[in-house]
Amino acid sequence: MGRAAQNQGFTCDNCGAVVVPLSNGSYRNHCPTCLWSKHVDLEPGDRAAACRGLMRPQRIEHRGRKGLVIVHRCVACGFVRPNRVADDPGQGDDIDAIIALMLGGG
Repeated sequence: MGRAAQNQGFTCDNCGAVVVPLSNGSYRNHCPTCLWSKHVDLEPGDRAAACRGLMRPQRIEHRGRKGLVIVHRCVACGFVRPNRVADDPGQGDDIDAIIALMLGGG
C-alpha cells in the first residue's frame, strides 16, 4: 500500500473525533485529540494486523532523529509500537494531551 493510500482520515474509535489526513507528506496513525491509536499494522504501513484493538498511549519518549514519539500498547494483545508526535502547524497533536501524557496523566 502506498503512502498516499495510507494518508486517509478516520473517526477515532476511542473519543469519536473526526481526524483529517495530514498535508505535510506524512500520514496520521493516531488521534491528535486523545492520542489513541488502533492496532492495524504488523510493520509500519502494512495494515496486516488482524487484531484491530485500540492502542493506549503509554508514554512520550525522545528518540534521536525521530524526536518525540508516543509509545502505544494494544489493550487487546499487548503489542507495543512507537509513533512520532505530529507537530505540524494547524494539524498537530493536542499539546495539552501530550503534556498530560508526559506528566503521567495520559
